[in-house]
Amino acid sequence: MIEAALFGHGDMYYRRHSLASFLEPCRRVVYSQEIILTMKSTLHSLRVSCALIGVLSLFCLQSTAEVKHSAMLTRLGGVDSIIQQAVADANIPGAVLVVGHDGAVIYRKAYGNRALEPKREPMTLDTVFDLASLTKVIATTTSVMQLVEQGKVRMNDPVAKYLPEFAQNGKEDITVRQLLTHYSGLAPDLDLTTPWEGKNTAYQLAFVEPPETVPGSGFVYSDINFITLGALVERVSGETLDAYTTQHIFAPLKMTRTRFVPPAAWRLRIAPTQYDENEHMLRGVVHDPTARRMGGVAGHAGLFSTGDDLAKFAQALLNGGGGVLSPLMVEKMTSPETPPTAQVLRGFGWDIDSPFSSNRGDLLPVGSFGHTGFTGTSVWIDPTTETYIILLTNAVHPRGKGNAIGLRSKVATEVAAALKLNPSEQEALRWKSITGYNEALSAARRMNSRNGTVKTGIDVLEEHGFDVLKVASAAGSASGSAATTTADEASAAPRAEPRKRIGLVTNQTGVDSQGLRTIDVLAKAQGVSLEAIFSPEHGVTGTLDTTGINNSVDAATGIPVYSVYGGTDAARRPPPDVMKTLDAVVFDIQDAGARFYTYETTLGYFLEGAAKAGIELIVLDRPDPVTGSFVQGPVSDAGQENFTDYWTVPVRPGMTMGELAKMFNAERNINAKLTVVPMEGWQRGDWFDSTGLAWVNPSPNLRSVTEAALYPGVAIVEGTNVSVGRGTDTPFELLGAPWMKSKELAAYLNARGIAGVRFVPVTFTPTASNYSGKECQGVNIVVTDRNGFDAPELGIELAAALRKLYPVDFKIERMPELLMNQSVYDALVAGQDPRRIAQEWQEGLEKFQKVREKYLIYK
Repeated sequence: MIEAALFGHGDMYYRRHSLASFLEPCRRVVYSQEIILTMKSTLHSLRVSCALIGVLSLFCLQSTAEVKHSAMLTRLGGVDSIIQQAVADANIPGAVLVVGHDGAVIYRKAYGNRALEPKREPMTLDTVFDLASLTKVIATTTSVMQLVEQGKVRMNDPVAKYLPEFAQNGKEDITVRQLLTHYSGLAPDLDLTTPWEGKNTAYQLAFVEPPETVPGSGFVYSDINFITLGALVERVSGETLDAYTTQHIFAPLKMTRTRFVPPAAWRLRIAPTQYDENEHMLRGVVHDPTARRMGGVAGHAGLFSTGDDLAKFAQALLNGGGGVLSPLMVEKMTSPETPPTAQVLRGFGWDIDSPFSSNRGDLLPVGSFGHTGFTGTSVWIDPTTETYIILLTNAVHPRGKGNAIGLRSKVATEVAAALKLNPSEQEALRWKSITGYNEALSAARRMNSRNGTVKTGIDVLEEHGFDVLKVASAAGSASGSAATTTADEASAAPRAEPRKRIGLVTNQTGVDSQGLRTIDVLAKAQGVSLEAIFSPEHGVTGTLDTTGINNSVDAATGIPVYSVYGGTDAARRPPPDVMKTLDAVVFDIQDAGARFYTYETTLGYFLEGAAKAGIELIVLDRPDPVTGSFVQGPVSDAGQENFTDYWTVPVRPGMTMGELAKMFNAERNINAKLTVVPMEGWQRGDWFDSTGLAWVNPSPNLRSVTEAALYPGVAIVEGTNVSVGRGTDTPFELLGAPWMKSKELAAYLNARGIAGVRFVPVTFTPTASNYSGKECQGVNIVVTDRNGFDAPELGIELAAALRKLYPVDFKIERMPELLMNQSVYDALVAGQDPRRIAQEWQEGLEKFQKVREKYLIYK
């Protein structure tokens, strides 16, 4: 076995590599640090020529680098035994390991044999390996990202925009993004049961290949995706894939031992793979049979390289692209780009957390990225610790019985454990290792429910003796300037005078942990005088489903109740004459977590009313019942604000009322004096059933957490001519109409593979709203994974299905009233695939989330 451990920093390492190669022996010798130092001394004593003196100076630099990393030799010693054991167990014939950390190659070693048959050959550091599927990320993904950066390709465009021939057999809406993330629905590989040859033939086969599953519905690792991307690179760039990658990637990075179809001069340094179907050992000929039929140049396989060249590539990514990509493109490429509800995490090309992530090991965090190759190759890169691990083997040699999967994980874990991280790296690693995943379920995201104890804003207010109310009242009428304070800040201010006049916006959801109405709690609180109650949609009791809600008097307290819900804009706003008599208004209403739920607009109207009256608005915060961790759906168009769309937010903003109040107040320049009394114990990932709070229907037809989860999706189509189950025991869990066919609709929707839901054909007769008293056929929507489905996207799926199956009967025209996004509506009418439509609104979501981040109370 030849073993050589050589170290170096940055470019210095590569300049010294030629010397190391010169000293590499032809028989099994171990070059330890002591031997190298002895050789240096001997060379120095000879002084035979100026050339040798030059060599000596290089060796002095080499020695310095080794001393600096001498401790790493000991710490990484465990890796040697792991790889040597894999060789002894015949899992691999040999390997090359290169580890980089903090900008330097810190460990570099060859193990075992390069070849076992037809004769044994020792492994050397400059061995060239068939990278197999590493081709996908090193060559093809990088090429695509360059074209994206140049504006020549857009991720969300249909592939058919660049390759019109691809738009066959149901693939017209498959996007570039879906190819890169393996969400196209295409089969794993082209058909190899019939004879064919040539790259163009392969392209034609890929273009006519129908999807095996609905595009966008799930992760299927597919070589066809990257064969197609290779064709796309060639079509857009006007160059062959091998020529393009050599000129635009490998040459700039000085990767001189990386290419497709290696020349004959490289053959002796190439690690052979496996006997082919004719019992010829593949050496310098690509192992992948599809790439072999394509002539050795393909987007999914065919690249050959060395550990040293891949180290250059990995360091370039850690350095922000190394000149071949911009830092932004590197970040985009290596961040999660799969659908938000996906069970696996993939970047563009790169693997982050999937069943293929074994080479991440147990200690490197989710957020690092890498890839593997079938022949036994792997790369894993971690920006958090500035580390990369390159493990190259030819495990398939000689007869395809080897396996490097377990070895990759063990090596990564051992390297991560041996790294001596500085304090900032340790802290970053600690935080990024807290992933929110159940690590026992590798590559499957699971956000476990918890049994929490949450105190709402009214509970916190009571515990603090109502100080916030008293302090807020003292300052409320004195200033109309913009301000947002927390409860602690307000408590520190001077005491207010007793008996301040307050109003309360509330309904049946305004109760404390003991079940007492906020109305009764505030009516009895010392130092305040509850002068007015304001009731939103559905009235103060939450039981009315009409716009004809009149003013009344609360029976228990005798306090007047002013309705702020009616058929006109003026009827939905706080009466100015009442507001002027108050020192502050308290807002305590449970929201539903959807943009078009009118309580959010009522909150905005009271912010405006408080600003005009020069008084304070105090929001007693409550949970977002469908979690504050999911931000989903199209952002509403600007300039279209109405009672179901107070501001440009997505369908599911993932914010509490207190957070929305802060955002509305600042972003709409309302500048009301605002105080939010935050909850205690609430976490952003909490569904309502994790809070320990009692469920109170926020409106007559939202009767459970399940219905609240479905509401942001099913309600999108409610304005059309369908029944969503109002007037049944399970509103928003049903969708139907007399003109639907239940079995047909359920079969179609189930075939779409919509994540997190299933559809059961049903017949029901609603007693209210659309089709009251009429028998409807339709579907019962069953939530199978509430963390795994995107409710607004479900709404688009429902609308698209109805338009496709019942184009005459389904009246889509009123859908924009709640959708409030014209481009999404136009795409629906044009018949675009719902997943493509949903992908198009992601850019708007990303912009909104940057704004949203500023106002989050619960991190």
